[in-house]
Amino acid sequence: MSTILGALVMLFIISAIFAPSSVSKGAVLGMLPFAAVLAIIGLGQTLVVQQGGIDLSVAGSVSLTVVFVTKLPDQKDNRLLYAVAVAFIVSLIAGLLNGILVSRLGINPIVATLGMSSLLYAVMMIVSLGISHRTTVLLNNISSNLTLGIPNSIYFAIGAVIVTTLFLKMSVAGRRFEGIGANARAGRTAGLAVKRHQTSAYILAQLLYCLGGVLLGGILTQPTAYQGDSLVLPSVATVVLGGTSLLGGRGFPAASAVAAIFLSQLDQFVLSLKVPYAVRTLVTAMALLVGIALYSVNWGLVKKKILSALREKKVGEISHG
Repeated sequence: MSTILGALVMLFIISAIFAPSSVSKGAVLGMLPFAAVLAIIGLGQTLVVQQGGIDLSVAGSVSLTVVFVTKLPDQKDNRLLYAVAVAFIVSLIAGLLNGILVSRLGINPIVATLGMSSLLYAVMMIVSLGISHRTTVLLNNISSNLTLGIPNSIYFAIGAVIVTTLFLKMSVAGRRFEGIGANARAGRTAGLAVKRHQTSAYILAQLLYCLGGVLLGGILTQPTAYQGDSLVLPSVATVVLGGTSLLGGRGFPAASAVAAIFLSQLDQFVLSLKVPYAVRTLVTAMALLVGIALYSVNWGLVKKKILSALREKKVGEISHG
């Protein structure tokens, strides 16, 4: 947590020096709703990664949710609840199918979730024909309005972080969940329902993606039908930068949320420098690589080997001298 917090502070300092417009009040208030959406989606990805998996169905799930909450209400506030209910039901089914494919049938998570994403995109095309629709006034107000000077979507993200953290760190079920993620074989030996926990991770993840998609559909007054396309890489990056190992085990929901703010501000900073979109994507990928290096490499061992090599070199120089 301290690592990503320090990185976030440094990023804001650098942004203030080289791109002051990216840290103005208006810019920050404009960035925070998108950071909240990414934080919620990142929480879902965190749960899946904790179980040693990965979920690439984020794009299809978010895109379909956005279509549901904009197309089905047809700008009528009284039909919004129905649209949101449909979105959550479909997400629940998608999560269950992902869990069955991965935990019960043993299909590789990348293959299974990519296939699910394609299926969700197919449903999205049937529902919307790829055409964007305007959001309802009610959803826009819920997602974008300010309460006490803070965008409402931030409160949804804080709530999601608190609930996820309490589940993982304060409940028996959460501790079992993390234990299975760290060592599924030991969990199976202890009589824990490993497959059920793995399936639940995909279900909970889809529900969080759906929540993020609902908010995103409200933040953007006329979102595209492919709004989730750009969220796959950032969702994984938030997990890695938050300190959760891609091999599974302990998860850090609050750190993942901070990482979402970091990535959103990083994107805004790069955008302020007026660089091409491809460069912005490259910067996100580089942030992911840095996160993997920070948390996956045993730097103590690296330091020990470097010092050992330097000592051997020094001894060799003395003996030859």
